[in-house]
Amino acid sequence: MYEAFSGLIDTISGYMYSYILIIMLLAVGLYFTFRGRLVQLRLLPESVRVVSEKPKDKNSVSAFQALMVSTASRVGTGNIVGVATALAGGGYGAVFWMWLIALVGGASAFVESTLAQIYKKKDPQGGSYGGPSYYIEAALHSRFLGVVFAVILIATYAGGFNMVCSFNLMDSFTSYAFYESAGFIVLFGKKFSVVALAGAAILAVLVGVCVFGGGRRIVKVTGVMVPVMGVVYILVALVVVILNIGNIPMVLGKIFSEAFDFRTIFSGFMGSCVMEGVKRGLYSNEAGIGSAPNAAAAADVSHPVKQGLVQMLSVFIDTVLICTATAFMALCTGIVPSENLKGAPFVQASLANTFGPIGPYFITFALLLFAFTTLLGNLYYCEGCMNYIAGRKVGKTGKTVFNIIAVLLVFVGAQLEFGLVWNIADVLMGFMAIINLPVIVILGGTAMKALKDYTSQRREGRDPVFKAASIGLKERTDFWN
Repeated sequence: MYEAFSGLIDTISGYMYSYILIIMLLAVGLYFTFRGRLVQLRLLPESVRVVSEKPKDKNSVSAFQALMVSTASRVGTGNIVGVATALAGGGYGAVFWMWLIALVGGASAFVESTLAQIYKKKDPQGGSYGGPSYYIEAALHSRFLGVVFAVILIATYAGGFNMVCSFNLMDSFTSYAFYESAGFIVLFGKKFSVVALAGAAILAVLVGVCVFGGGRRIVKVTGVMVPVMGVVYILVALVVVILNIGNIPMVLGKIFSEAFDFRTIFSGFMGSCVMEGVKRGLYSNEAGIGSAPNAAAAADVSHPVKQGLVQMLSVFIDTVLICTATAFMALCTGIVPSENLKGAPFVQASLANTFGPIGPYFITFALLLFAFTTLLGNLYYCEGCMNYIAGRKVGKTGKTVFNIIAVLLVFVGAQLEFGLVWNIADVLMGFMAIINLPVIVILGGTAMKALKDYTSQRREGRDPVFKAASIGLKERTDFWN
């Protein structure tokens, strides 16, 4: 049964990323890139400026806090283990395709988060909430599709992503001698590592302590931890690159030469640099799948485009900075990735080659911080979707039951096998994208009109303020009338 399920998920994942998502992601990203006149590059300095703006109400979620929540979900174990997995499966060329997905995905991220702001709802405390489910219902008048998307998002983040996150952290311990010496336990005919069982139990308890404190605590925790962990990680990567600077020309040469080795790519597309780069790039930055809009809708801003720009910036932070840091840090040391050396152990081996025994410990510590903030950011998204499905704010009992299940899935994920846990996350994420991408294309005109309104006001030297009537929006909104 286990093998049959694993094989089915692997087949679905291969078909989804070979024939459907690579076309959809690139087509939608390029469409908004041209329609927005390279918005992801043209307004990148503007996105840095607006992220520092303060909300009018000190109790509201600021643009920076919304950025940190979405970045907490984007910046996670995928930035370390996901990149290493892409390199092992697709070679050096996978890095180029991750860059491309981030570049064109920035435009998609801008549109979906701008839409989330336009169609956001007002909560009783005066704040706001929203996301793809809400703009699907408001603009397409389909609550059913909104509910389907919400269910898939919950399954993706509380299940697929959190399980792979927990697995990646525990996988980093396989490089240490104590992992084997601690022994294994046979349960239900399957061998389980004592380290993985104990470590996952501790991680699940820590997550439980935090999530039972509510969404505000998640915002506060991630707001502190994400910037610190990201800066430290990039600095260490820079040190490794500088110490191995002589290998950088070789690394760059291989990235571009293998990225365009089309004979090799199309002779075996599954597992090629294109497929691996797309899968791991999408898993890492989440542009276009409809996750970040849930955080974007909570921000208190004067114009929806401001939060679109902020979430666009998050994609660049994730892929262009942190994923690139991992790729160069690992590849410039001379350690060659392979099917036998992939995931966390590959990155640990690369750092051990530079720093000696302390290198693997740094990666484990980084994974611990990345994993923890990712787990919290993921569950923050789920709460809003639960409220949407229920049609009201889910009560204490409902949230308690959900949190218990989510915490248990953190424990279960660490006990699964490498291929299965990654394929589950990829397939669930793929279904989110398959729903969200066509929707944002249908509603893209609204986001582009909002962008034009924003840039027009900026040219006049004003701090842009949005009114739905200014772009001829027919649907009534809670905030912009």
